[in-house]
Amino acid sequence: MKIISRILSISVLVLVFFGSCKKDAEVVDYTAIDKKIIQNYIKANNLNADSTSSGLYYVVDKPGTGKRPTYYSDIKIRYKGMLTDGSVFDEAKSAITLNLSRVIAGWQQGIPFFKEGGQGTLLIPSALGYGSSGQNKIPANSVLIFEIKLDEVR
Repeated sequence: MKIISRILSISVLVLVFFGSCKKDAEVVDYTAIDKKIIQNYIKANNLNADSTSSGLYYVVDKPGTGKRPTYYSDIKIRYKGMLTDGSVFDEAKSAITLNLSRVIAGWQQGIPFFKEGGQGTLLIPSALGYGSSGQNKIPANSVLIFEIKLDEVR
């Protein structure tokens, strides 16, 4: 009986050991994938976009003439958030107030390209959006498109 118990114990240990030695799931770097998706979107929609070193692309249709927001600014903004297939996941037709320090990194980096009264488009790679976790109607690893109108900076 002791021999069977020892054999079972050893078998369990061997299974645990080899089970934990499995090759980790491949980690996908979405940087290049997102860049290609954004560049295809820009081309398909005939946009004239600039980019940052973080992978954010932006289009300034109207730069605005008022104050420029900083990281801690409260902003009043109208926006439409879409996936690259055009499906809308969020929209604020009336201006809402947000603190720039409490929004996704893509907004923190992109909104300061506009002054009060400015409007344009932010094309945000997944790493600057919701990344691998997604959010409500936004699938994981999604590129986000935001049409924005910056009404006020406080």
